[in-house]
Amino acid sequence: MDFDTEQLESFRDSHKTQFLARQFEELGRRRDEAAAMSAEDPDMAELAADELVDLDSQRQALWGEMEKILKESAVEEEVPYGVVLEVRAGAGGEEAALFAEELARMYLRYSETQGWTWMMEHESRAASGGYKEAAFEIVSPKVYEALRYETGVHRVQRIPVTEKMGRIHTSTASVAILPMRKKPIIEVALTDIEMEFSRSGGAGGQNVNKVETAVRLVHRPTGIEVKCQTERSQLKNREKALAILTAKLEALHEEEEAKKHASVRKNQIGTGDRSEKIRTYNFPQSRITDHRIKESWHDLEGILAGDLGAIVEALKAATADTEVVAD
Repeated sequence: MDFDTEQLESFRDSHKTQFLARQFEELGRRRDEAAAMSAEDPDMAELAADELVDLDSQRQALWGEMEKILKESAVEEEVPYGVVLEVRAGAGGEEAALFAEELARMYLRYSETQGWTWMMEHESRAASGGYKEAAFEIVSPKVYEALRYETGVHRVQRIPVTEKMGRIHTSTASVAILPMRKKPIIEVALTDIEMEFSRSGGAGGQNVNKVETAVRLVHRPTGIEVKCQTERSQLKNREKALAILTAKLEALHEEEEAKKHASVRKNQIGTGDRSEKIRTYNFPQSRITDHRIKESWHDLEGILAGDLGAIVEALKAATADTEVVAD
């Protein structure tokens, strides 16, 4: 029974199959010995034949197990291990910044209810409060599937605290859910990246970082910018910033591909474009409406507090329905 030597080499190289590969090779040595004994001593041929069948069976089983392990490993590398949640204030000035922070808080609280871990990667606060922009890393193999349809423009309708005439204002904030994978879909050329280092901000005193650990990356071909300052070492911030930049470029690539095939794709919710208005949060009527699936919910406060489950499930169901139609 012949086995692919190149594939065996890949089994030896993977830490997930190294031990099984050694077992496989040991069984091979025992098989060679049994075959040699059979050839040298005809009286042992029958006994050796039984042993050869057993050894071949064991080797075949080990080979199949190693193939399965590496195949599952390849799938794991393609499935996002987490996402970058990016929120950005849109039209509406101070109110838009406050709304952007409320959206970020909603997703982070939902993540906590699901047992997902998260950390802030970057924030830029508005003078009166709220986020001009902010980025968070949320880690779980389940998070992308749950939040992937949150990308787009979210609109809020309410009376701002600063409004003296009681008029309802409309403001917007954009959300982007960027999948992060162990094995990126696209390769980013380091020669296309401009890198800058600076001191991370601190609360003063001993907390001020005296070393240039904060990292800013700019992808020259697209102009996409990424900042990371949460880690204490420049190397870790650089690694995280590069991972986020790769996720942004992958999302941009997928968005462009979705636009190309939008007319023939029946199983998409919306266009996947972060400029698409996807949802309205109407405070006077305590109503949230998702315009893509034309469905509304009336627990606005609860949803903003992190109770996103109903919306997540409705979007999943809508996706499943359209996939059935496409089939």
